[in-house]
Amino acid sequence: MIKRQNKIFFLGKIMGKAGKALRQVLNSYSISQSLLATKLGFELPIVLRWFNEQTDPSAETVVEIVQALHNINTSAGEDFIQHYLGGLTFARQTTLIQELPPSPRVNVSVLSQIFNNTTNSYKYLFFLSLLDILRRKHFDTSLPINFEEIIIEMLANAWYPHNYFKLSFGTTDHIANKLDTLSLEITEPILNFKDADKKLLRKTIQLQNLEDINSFISRYVPFRLIRPFSAQETKGLVDIEVNPVLINLAKHQFDVKKPIYCFDSEYLRDCRAIIFHQDWVEYIAENYSIIRGWVSWEWLKYMQRCNPSVPNVVHKLFPLQQRESLNSQTKFWQLVLEHTDVRCIYSNIILTTDNISLDHYLPWSFVAHDQLWNLIPTIPSVNSSKSNNIPSVDKYFAKLVELQYVGLTVSYNYLPEQLWNKYIESYLTDLRISDKNNLLNLDSIRSAYTNTVLPLISLATTQGFIAGWSYQKK
Repeated sequence: MIKRQNKIFFLGKIMGKAGKALRQVLNSYSISQSLLATKLGFELPIVLRWFNEQTDPSAETVVEIVQALHNINTSAGEDFIQHYLGGLTFARQTTLIQELPPSPRVNVSVLSQIFNNTTNSYKYLFFLSLLDILRRKHFDTSLPINFEEIIIEMLANAWYPHNYFKLSFGTTDHIANKLDTLSLEITEPILNFKDADKKLLRKTIQLQNLEDINSFISRYVPFRLIRPFSAQETKGLVDIEVNPVLINLAKHQFDVKKPIYCFDSEYLRDCRAIIFHQDWVEYIAENYSIIRGWVSWEWLKYMQRCNPSVPNVVHKLFPLQQRESLNSQTKFWQLVLEHTDVRCIYSNIILTTDNISLDHYLPWSFVAHDQLWNLIPTIPSVNSSKSNNIPSVDKYFAKLVELQYVGLTVSYNYLPEQLWNKYIESYLTDLRISDKNNLLNLDSIRSAYTNTVLPLISLATTQGFIAGWSYQKK
């Protein structure tokens, strides 16, 4: 991992060309494409396609490219970032994460240490939740913020990645366990969830019995988060002594050490809320996007460690405000249907161009993308019935492969070469197919799907997605 804080990273889907930046850097530093591919653990043709701007790496992969270049040559990593950032257009929730802005009033260096040696999700969720609450209050901290409000916000922030995407928060983490015990009847589908402040979710959580999780989180997290501001004073203390000392130091050195906050009581048993330092409130308000991006990046790194085999973790931490359009993918399959008869692999009904729905064979809530290799046409009622379940491998996997083969061969015959090449990018990259001609060979397609999709089905099943779904005609 890159540890220097002046590295610039990003979170979210970046719309822009990385290929040009990559080509400039590789040429400038005489770095071969094969060396970069080796460092990344990718096939050479994938790097070649980036280099020639035939396809763009995903958001997560750009981070890996930066890390690989940094390992080869630190300056190359720096230059790639600078070239790549030039002229980018950013989409929903894209955040640049860079060196935390300096301040003459608060100790930013200590702030950057608050997640050091963190082994569970609590601190990340606690601080993210504090930022959300501050923003919702328009940075008015005239009243203390009580622990219960923060913990409700934490559960709301954790609900989406855990309940919708079934991400792990770590083997010893209690947040996910608590979410599983709550009787949350969300009356609005998550994909239509337009409330950026999670008002509905927070209200629903607030109605639950939260006494146990309140007690657990409040026992340590609010105090240990600010421990770096009193690192020397608490060094060597036995665990039971740490919290009282931190409370005392935060109270009596509030205007000297300037921790982010102090507490509403001098006694541990009576602490129920935090009181923000006004200098920190102003600093956060002035630099909110950068600070929240930095925290989000730190949480992403933690969640990737907890979910090492899960695809697209970067897109599974925060609710989408809007799903991307499937117009391009729909046009692809409509073209196929115009030139050959296709039956739904689930219902065996002949499909028509004016009555199809695109199905994510592996649930969108698992893969978090709309790549064509995972999309097949079906009828709306079947798609609705399938929901987020995983189809029976015995009944449908071979049909999936055969349908994709038909789609690729028909589209090859009727699409302009340049457009076909654009459609097949995700097949080549995600299924790790080195030669595009192999897409026109059924055995090669079957092998690629077997090596890629079947392990993903196993992984999704272990995460709690329901496998073995079979269509039942009503």
